[in-house]
Amino acid sequence: MRKDKKTIWIDMDNSPHVPFFRPIIGELEARGYEVMLTARDCFQVCKLADLYKMDYRKVGVHYGKNKIMKGIGLLLRSAQLASYVLKRSPDLALSHGSRSQMILSSVLHIPTVMMTDYEYAKSIPFFRPDWLIIPEMIPDSSVCDRPGKILRYSGLKEDVYVPGFQPEQGVLDQLRLDPTKVIVIVRPPATEAHYFKEESLRLFEEAMSWLGTEEQVSVILLPRNSGQADFVKSKWPQLLQSEKVKIPDQVIPGLNLIWYSDLVISGGGTMNREAAALGVPVYSIFRGEIGSIDRHLSDTGRLTMIGSPEELRTKVELKKRERTQAYQPPNRPALKQIVDILHVILNQV
Repeated sequence: MRKDKKTIWIDMDNSPHVPFFRPIIGELEARGYEVMLTARDCFQVCKLADLYKMDYRKVGVHYGKNKIMKGIGLLLRSAQLASYVLKRSPDLALSHGSRSQMILSSVLHIPTVMMTDYEYAKSIPFFRPDWLIIPEMIPDSSVCDRPGKILRYSGLKEDVYVPGFQPEQGVLDQLRLDPTKVIVIVRPPATEAHYFKEESLRLFEEAMSWLGTEEQVSVILLPRNSGQADFVKSKWPQLLQSEKVKIPDQVIPGLNLIWYSDLVISGGGTMNREAAALGVPVYSIFRGEIGSIDRHLSDTGRLTMIGSPEELRTKVELKKRERTQAYQPPNRPALKQIVDILHVILNQV
């Protein structure tokens, strides 16, 4: 039986995918497509999806840093997705790097669109997407050996959802933060990722120790998981007890936290680029392979790379930033360009 609507299956397996796909889903549905949504229960993916009242099926968890367990978890989640996906028979699979979706789609012969904005992310041997959508700043040679399948959009991944951002009042009150202090967001590196370098963790520890001695500073710490939170609590208990460092006890959208902060020090790419998209000073302690996007942001002065403990003290400016009371949404074409590309692909499958 022929379906009235074409169905696109979106899989979210990391927290940045939730705000990213939210406006894309809205645009696809407005154009008459049906969207089925799955989410991996890790890194606050499901909590963020619940916050935004998204309709999704929870499938799978994260299996840690161990390579063997990662491999087992990848195959297990692919199998767990199968029963749900087979019932819905999607016409197209879309993700921002979901390896489980890639494996299952290849087995079930579902046409696949993969998105990425970091060319050094590891791909799965023998599995390739039918189409790859990337920011225009990434060269073809860095991401794929099938240039005919590469499609592009302008700007950053974060430009898809930042223009729709509306600051919520009361964020600083909710965290009991003094607005006269220099408010610094600190995000640890992704210690379980394949691209993690110990140097990033050392810079994070140095940043925490340094900021803890600066009287005019308040820190919002955003750990990636409970293990990182426990590590901070055991290493710097006095900073948490004195409320010099705050770890939010509930999910708060990252853009809200960034907007009300004065600067960001982060080992994670998405938060760095969100800050850059909002015009908030951001300092990267990421020490893996630097991708084309971050190099561009650094070259244009929208992001500052930190390569050593000495550079933390010499490059990071601990000062209040001027912030307009009314946020002015930028006019950026990334969302429309991506949905237009998907519309063309969906009419081909």
